Amino acid sequence: MAKKRVLLLYISVNSGHQKAALAIEKALNLLDPEVEILNVNSFNYTNPLVEKVINRTYLGVIKNRPEVWEYLYDNPKVFRSLGKLRDLIHRFNSGKLKTLLDEFKPDVIACTQAFPCGMIADYKVSFGLNAPLIGVLTDCYPHSYWFFDSVDYYVVNSETATNKLAEHGIPREKIKVYGIPIDPKFANDVDTDAVSEKLGLDTKKPTVLIMGGGQGLGPIAELVNELNRTSRTQQMIVIAGSNNRLFDWLERRKRSLRIKTAVYGFTSEVDELMSVSTLIVTKPGGLTISEALSKRLPIIILNPIPGQEAKNTEYLLSEGAAVKADSAADAALLTDMLLGHRSKLEQMRGNAQRIAKPRSSVDIARLILECTRS
Repeated sequence: MAKKRVLLLYISVNSGHQKAALAIEKALNLLDPEVEILNVNSFNYTNPLVEKVINRTYLGVIKNRPEVWEYLYDNPKVFRSLGKLRDLIHRFNSGKLKTLLDEFKPDVIACTQAFPCGMIADYKVSFGLNAPLIGVLTDCYPHSYWFFDSVDYYVVNSETATNKLAEHGIPREKIKVYGIPIDPKFANDVDTDAVSEKLGLDTKKPTVLIMGGGQGLGPIAELVNELNRTSRTQQMIVIAGSNNRLFDWLERRKRSLRIKTAVYGFTSEVDELMSVSTLIVTKPGGLTISEALSKRLPIIILNPIPGQEAKNTEYLLSEGAAVKADSAADAALLTDMLLGHRSKLEQMRGNAQRIAKPRSSVDIARLILECTRS
């Protein structure tokens, strides 16, 4: 019997979309080591120069002019005005896409971002591609660029997201509430004593985890200084991601901090670091919050990006799994408050556990494998 082939499409290296695709790949290999998987950065494959321009522009906008992104994100006027351009891009990319599909011959295609999902959805209609297409959302709510009749299944994180898709004509039987895909290891128990010992942390003291996504965005340095002035924070872990300037500053600064501090750059040990933490202060990227929920971590939201992260914030607040800080100083005060109120922390832990989907990637992988057999 020929090996089943799965094509996974994402955009941008070191992004949540790539992490989601890699999590699905790992889960597929756990369920069926014989499956053949091709994981492709669709931006880089179709337009490598355009990818660099878009990534730089996006980062520049969210850092310097977030109000512009807030206007552009899921704006019906912008969506309609970009329709012809989107169709043109899809036609322009169809040649490279055909080469990829002809060479790999996938049995199933799964996309963790709307751009490649739309590209494949249009290709299915225009060229009669029969491979099932699965759109896997990596944020809490879908936006207008996700809606396509030719997508066979959508994977979302909640019934609220299901309702949003249904409002736009997506049949409910096409929608699976499996969650945002995270590494399967987040469903496993961690030896917290061993991890704490490795980090030099006291298991009897609360530990605050600080993250800013894969790129270490947000007022992390300011937050570290604010927490150093508070009375309750005694230990913290700070993840700088790929932000080398922040990492170097943290390495220098930690020597003079009152608080015992462990500093990480881009790390694959987030599951362990979350397991030994009492709460997390973070920007609410879809992957980060899903990982935190899987570890029952109360979340303090700081510096959400307008658009998708603002929507993620709405979801977490409505479910009682997070509180929102308006500044680094506010985040430090909220940290102090939560560390001083065990009952509130436990309530948030319970809410996090209620909405967590730690086996999301395994469930998605199972759906993909079922589609290969249909």
